[in-house]
Amino acid sequence: MVEEALHVRALAGRAQDNMIATFALACERMDGGLVARLDGAVVVAAGLPLLLFNQLLIEDRPVPQERVAAAIAAGVAVFRERGTRFAVTLRDGTDDAFRPLVAELGLALLPDSPRMPGMALHPLPASGGTPAPPGHEIRRVTDARGLADHADVLADGFGMPRAWAAAFATDRMAAAPGIAFYVGYQDGAPVTSGVGVQTGRTIGVYNIATVEAARRRGLGAAMTMRVVDEGAAAGCDTAILQASEMGLSVYERLGFRTVVEYAGYIDGGADADEDADEAR
Repeated sequence: MVEEALHVRALAGRAQDNMIATFALACERMDGGLVARLDGAVVVAAGLPLLLFNQLLIEDRPVPQERVAAAIAAGVAVFRERGTRFAVTLRDGTDDAFRPLVAELGLALLPDSPRMPGMALHPLPASGGTPAPPGHEIRRVTDARGLADHADVLADGFGMPRAWAAAFATDRMAAAPGIAFYVGYQDGAPVTSGVGVQTGRTIGVYNIATVEAARRRGLGAAMTMRVVDEGAAAGCDTAILQASEMGLSVYERLGFRTVVEYAGYIDGGADADEDADEAR
């Protein structure tokens, strides 16, 4: 039992490291974006009013608690100065000591907490976890047309303005080390999207979206495993992701398991319904 708990904690740490690296990668490359690495915490702020990309996250490294607390307070001040909707995201169990602090700072728990469970797949399957259905082809993005298709799917699948999706799916982002964009085409039409971000031996799975008209056909599962397979081919032994409510059961069927849950805290005056809407 002790060994299993340590194993889960290690996977949760890899999930946290990959998530922070991915959000930092994106925000550094967005117009108006900001990444501030404080003492044990990281501010990732996009130039978009999207809560998922405006977060303060606790790093998974040994830093004295009082220094992390000071970093959290400083990070909240950074967001308030920017005037951007944001969340302080704490890991259930791991970051519980900071819950009284965020309450003192005037932040309120999001009504959908715990939210976006962090999931891990370890070890990775040899290859070909989920074959694509007939007529479906998954391509790695190599040009501007592919990035445009990715943004189209992301906007439709997550129900966000296309400009927000396009702000992420850029040449600058696609050229970053360790990242790969994908689009799935059904009979030539773009219907699924995915992104892989490698940090060490971990492949992070992001932007798994399917346009509404093509759902419930196994296309999202096929995309997920394409990202996982390419991560394995690049030397990864673990895949991680943050699951939406819609995708949770799909990922469980693929062998992912929850290794960490998150609680989001927002400014008390924010619109809770609006702040609970982001998917991954």
